[in-house]
Amino acid sequence: MSFRPDESAFAGAEHLDPAFVAGFDRKQGRPDPAAEIAALREHGIGPRATVVDLGSGTGQFALAAAHAFGSVVAVDVSPAMQDHLARAAAAEGLTNLRQVRAGFLGYEHEGAPADAVHTRHALHQLPDVWKAVALRRIADLLRPGGLLILTDLVYDCSPDEAEPLFRQWVAGAAAVDPSDGYTAEDYAEHLRTEFSTFRWLLEPMLERSGFEVLRSDYRGRVFARYLCRRADRPPRADG
Repeated sequence: MSFRPDESAFAGAEHLDPAFVAGFDRKQGRPDPAAEIAALREHGIGPRATVVDLGSGTGQFALAAAHAFGSVVAVDVSPAMQDHLARAAAAEGLTNLRQVRAGFLGYEHEGAPADAVHTRHALHQLPDVWKAVALRRIADLLRPGGLLILTDLVYDCSPDEAEPLFRQWVAGAAAVDPSDGYTAEDYAEHLRTEFSTFRWLLEPMLERSGFEVLRSDYRGRVFARYLCRRADRPPRADG
């Protein structure tokens, strides 16, 4: 009997739908991975490094990373996302990108420890207990000193501030047509059904999972990017 959540179900049915996946990059605004690649390079991740992209989606980061580093493992639970990425990697002639169909809790890393892990807008699909487990699993697959770049929706507020912040965020959605970007209803659906957490909960999770936060950047008190380093020593086991 498995007590782990079904990560493919938590990912949302739309992410398993080839029609939705075909328009996913446009909806996401085609995020430029250059800043993440530069951050890894600036902190010592070299051209022969192994990088794992957890929740790789259509491969915006994984494809760029495969051009910059020695080996990339793109991990995702969605067959539609993986098919999209496989076509893109073949079109770019990439031979150093390997795909694994798994989630945060199911991925089993093979070979030497990874030098870096990247994940963008995927960890929020897990409730907080399983976020912490996933972060510890990420630390375990990294070499000491390895890096984690975590980008996600994280709420930088107190409980009393939460609902006013949520109203402001939903009201500020720019898109009207869902195919053009995220709408107010998309944001509201996220709040109702997904598991983004508070900053003051996530940062202790990172620390207890074995990470040192090197940098955190917030936009609008909702969108966060963390650059973390795996500590040389294991995290504290006591409370």
